[in-house]
Amino acid sequence: MVITGAGKAFCAGGDVKDFADNLPRIGALVKELTTYLHGTVSRLARSDKPVIMAVNGVAAGGGFSFALSGDLVIAAESARFTMAYSKIAATPDGSSSYFLPRLVGLRRAMELYFTNRVLSAREALEWGLVTRVVPDAELANAVHALARELAQGPSKAFGGAKRLFHHSTWESLETQMELEAQAIAASGRTEDFKGGVTAFANKKQATFHGR
Repeated sequence: MVITGAGKAFCAGGDVKDFADNLPRIGALVKELTTYLHGTVSRLARSDKPVIMAVNGVAAGGGFSFALSGDLVIAAESARFTMAYSKIAATPDGSSSYFLPRLVGLRRAMELYFTNRVLSAREALEWGLVTRVVPDAELANAVHALARELAQGPSKAFGGAKRLFHHSTWESLETQMELEAQAIAASGRTEDFKGGVTAFANKKQATFHGR
C-alpha cells in the first residue's frame, strides 16, 4: 500500500485558517479531525499489508505524524519534516507521540516538538525517521518498484511481524518471545509457509499468495 501527496506537499497538516474561522467550536472541530486521522492510522498499523509513505514534499503537523506511521518511509530529496504543533500552541496528534520517541528517542522527540526544527530529507534519514532518500525525479519509480516487490511477499507473515514489532515496545522479553512462538506457529499453518519451505528446500523461488 502506497500513500503520497497529491500536490507539491506530502501533507501540511490541519487547515489553520479554518481553525481561526471556527474558534468558538475549535475544540470539537480538532477532536473530530483527529478521530478520523487516528482511525486511519490505526487501520494501517493493523493491516497485514506493508504501508509505504512516499514523502514528496513538506510533511508538517498532522502530515509529519502521518508519515511516521508508515512501515517504510521513502522521501524525495526536497522533502522537509517538521512537527509545527507548538507554533499554534497545540499538542501532537496523529500518533507522533507514540512513534516519534520510539524512532528517535525521547530527547530528540521533545526537541522537535519544542523548537519546531525543520529536518531535511537527509537529516530525517540520519535520525531514523525515513527509510531511504531518493532524487525527486526517481521517487515514483523507486516506490513503485518497492511496492511491487512487497506485493509478491508473504502478506500474512508481514502482518504478523508488524504486530510483533509494535508489541515489543512494551512487553517483557519473556512475553515477547512467547508472542514470537505463537506467531511463528501460526505462520507454520499457512500455505505460504509450506510453499516457502518447499521451494527453499528445492532451491526454487517461492510464490506467495497471502494464504
